[in-house]
Amino acid sequence: MKLPPRDLLAFIRKPDASRAGILIFGQDPMRIALRRQDLAANLGGPQAESDMRLTRLSPSDLRGEPSRLSDALKEQGFFPGQRVVTLEDATDALAKPVTAALEDWRPGDAFLIVTAGNLTPRSALRKLFENAPNAYAAAVYADPPGRDEIEATLNAAGLKGVSGDAMRDLTALAQALDPGDFRQTVERLALYKHGDPEPLSPADIAAIAPAVTEAAVDDVIAAAADGELPLLCATLPRLAAQGVNPTTLCIALQRHFRQLHAAASHPAGAEQALARARPPVFGPRRDRMLRQARHWGPAKLEQILHEIMDTDLSLRSSRPVPGQALVERLMMRIAMIHSR
Repeated sequence: MKLPPRDLLAFIRKPDASRAGILIFGQDPMRIALRRQDLAANLGGPQAESDMRLTRLSPSDLRGEPSRLSDALKEQGFFPGQRVVTLEDATDALAKPVTAALEDWRPGDAFLIVTAGNLTPRSALRKLFENAPNAYAAAVYADPPGRDEIEATLNAAGLKGVSGDAMRDLTALAQALDPGDFRQTVERLALYKHGDPEPLSPADIAAIAPAVTEAAVDDVIAAAADGELPLLCATLPRLAAQGVNPTTLCIALQRHFRQLHAAASHPAGAEQALARARPPVFGPRRDRMLRQARHWGPAKLEQILHEIMDTDLSLRSSRPVPGQALVERLMMRIAMIHSR
């Protein structure tokens, strides 16, 4: 039977062990692996592998002995509890042994989890599970996780109290990271908040989330956008001493002000624009950029972008130019325009 994608997460949370098994397939191996891992843990328990209730098989295990899959489903473990058999990276070449295993399955046998890559509607393996009365076929798509999936990840990590602003930032982060990286980030957040009675906040997420740009470059660009001329004068020489390329600095400056311009010009408001930005903007940095976008306005930001573009063209020209001096003068001019 077909299991719609919207019902797959509910099935994983509360699996029906009276069924023989499920086929999980799709283009994203990481998402499929996470679904398999969660389903196996919810069926067999967190100690399923150490208690010998989990049997892992690969296509090579069945190549010389196709009946091994049926035998694995019939085996009895030493410890009580639901047994699980996983068959990873399956292809249509395994349709016959999987068919035999499903037909031979009886209540009390192990639950079978088969994972595969992207299968077409004509796939023999996919047709087998979609037409089987005692099994499911579920496609996994590379869509960003929804609120239910994010909340399930938080609950699994033990994070209960999450503010509305923090959930918004987590949603933006989930759309930017791979599923495995997002889950690891949530687990680090759980360790970071261990023993802290305060709810999860945007500042906590900003402290733990993977860095998407160099912090020192971000700081100097923010100083220019905020008109903090003394801080800018103190920071720019340090960046030059660290060997930051003027072109790199100019590109980062252009990206920042493009985001500000998009935020200031967005019909739904600056906050909506920053929430949809790539990479996502959240935490204290988002609050700072909101303040900057509202201060500058679209017209002044267009003027600044023209000046950044002129500087970038000068840096890329064939004639020799003092690149570091050009970029430093540009950033100081931006800070002075902000102050005026």
